[in-house]
Order: sequence, then structure tokens, then C-alpha cells
Amino acid sequence: MQDILSTFVRSIFIDNMIFAYFLGMCSFLAVSKNVKTAMGLGIAVVFVLAATLPLNYLLEVYVLKQGALTWLGPQFAEVDLSFLSLIIFIAVIASFVQLVEMVVEKFSPSLYTSLGIFLPLIAVNCAILGGSLFMQQKEFPNVGVATVYGLGSGIGWLLAIVGMAAIREKLNYSDIPKPLKGLGIAFIITALMGIGFMSFSGIKI
Repeated sequence: MQDILSTFVRSIFIDNMIFAYFLGMCSFLAVSKNVKTAMGLGIAVVFVLAATLPLNYLLEVYVLKQGALTWLGPQFAEVDLSFLSLIIFIAVIASFVQLVEMVVEKFSPSLYTSLGIFLPLIAVNCAILGGSLFMQQKEFPNVGVATVYGLGSGIGWLLAIVGMAAIREKLNYSDIPKPLKGLGIAFIITALMGIGFMSFSGIKI
């Protein structure tokens, strides 16, 4: 239980995909102009991370890594399919993104229109793929911890983009120097938020 709680908190605040690893910055900067749109994309990212990461964990443990196929028989003990990891992970992510795209288009056409190209681009969002690759590095003990890591990473990304969108909405009423309007001030705010999230790294979990 302690491992699960620690993994959950770390993935949200300490190992935040945006502010610790700068993954998913393209959609983070492009979609964080409106809170409603940012929330929609953030929820989609949470779902995709929470769904694909445990599935990719199971594929990694029982199919891809060296010796994973021993459950088929002792003759498969030396089989190593780890070279297929990247392709398999991307295929799983793309499948779930297609599912999310169809659901959003059916139940929220306005959100689907406002997200535009950035909804299908979740498939190549480096924060999503980064979660699965970090899962490989961290070697989680079971699928439960991997699922919590995926959920926490998605929530961390959601908090980052919604917080950024809220600040950028307020900036519409601020007197910003002309050279800094748009992406200029967005980069500065992102850096300041990143510094703020760095303070969580001192937490001992």
C-alpha cells in the first residue's frame, strides 16, 4: 500500500511529465489557452495513460522481455522480443487514442472541434509514450503499481495544463509587453511553474 501511495504522489508532483521531464510540451502550450478545452484534453490523456500503461506492462512482462515467454514452455526461455517494445507500445497507445477520439466526437462534438488535430495527436504525445518507457526503466513489482503510475502521471499532466490554461485566461486582462504576448509569456509561466513543482522534490516519500 505504501508503494502504491508513494508512486501515485511522486508521479503527480515530483516526476511530473511536464515540469520534471518536459514531455508533451507541444499540446501543453497549444491547447492551454482555454480551461474547458485544456480539461477535456487532460482527461483524455489521463484515460489513455491509465489504460495503456498497465496493458503495456503486461505485454512487457509476459511477452516482450527476455525470458517472458517461459509460460509457453522451457524452449522459449531464451526468446527476447524487447526490440519490438517501441512498436508494440505505440500500437497499443494509437488504438486507445482512436477509441477516445470516437467517444469524444460522438458525445461532445464541440470539444472535438475545439481540440482539433491535438486529439488524434495524443497518439504521438511523448508524455504517453514516456510513461510506458519509464515503466520499463522503473521495473514495477506488479501491474497495480504500474496502473497507479499511469493514473498519477495523467493527473499530473492534467493539473499542469489546466493550471496553465487558468493563468493564460487571466492574462487576457493583463497588460503584457507586446514582444512577450502569446508563446513568450507562456514559456516564462511554464518555467516559473516548473520551479514551483521542483519544491516537491524535497518531499521524502
